Amino acid sequence: MELIRVDTKHAYKILREKITSLELKPGQALDIGRLANQLEIAQTSVKEALRLLAHDHLVEAPPRGLYVAELHLDDLKKISGIRLRLETYSAQEAAQHRTPDDLVILTSLCEKKAEDTRELFELDHKFHQAIAQAAHNNYLANTLEHFYGLSKRLWYLALPYLDFLPTAVESHIKLVEAIEEKEGEAAGEIMHTHISDFYQKIKRIITERDLMGSAG
Repeated sequence: MELIRVDTKHAYKILREKITSLELKPGQALDIGRLANQLEIAQTSVKEALRLLAHDHLVEAPPRGLYVAELHLDDLKKISGIRLRLETYSAQEAAQHRTPDDLVILTSLCEKKAEDTRELFELDHKFHQAIAQAAHNNYLANTLEHFYGLSKRLWYLALPYLDFLPTAVESHIKLVEAIEEKEGEAAGEIMHTHISDFYQKIKRIITERDLMGSAG
């Protein structure tokens, strides 16, 4: 987004967060003028930001109108399959290319405490970002961040019922140890299990509680 205007980037960032955190609901109509007034940003910038979000598959632009993209359970399967492979590869690459500074950041994130599930969720995100940065591959990091945005809406549906995150975060410590020892295969296996287990639990929560039915 280097060539995109600053105010468009600002609008994009705000709207992306509102969509991925479900503040703007799946299927909700988007009024450019109203959004521009709320954000105190020019309509042109909001329109450009929504065009970028449509490219990210977070906004839909049918023949008439703009809407927040709908959520479907099948999306979880498709996204999880991609993230499973990319995150595993990211952990393997981090084990090969990490620097002492990367290890300091990862260790620090493992030691941080969260007050609630939402904070714990965001801490987990920062940890995965740090793994991608430790791989020293910007293309990989940017791709993972894109799929994180797509996943986040599905996770936020289940957020009130996530009672397993503290245990999931504990696996970060073992992952950092493998990365520090440059054990790429072990790091990949730990990450693979971490991602796979998480998605299976998310799917079970969404299905058992019929959360897709209330997503709109």
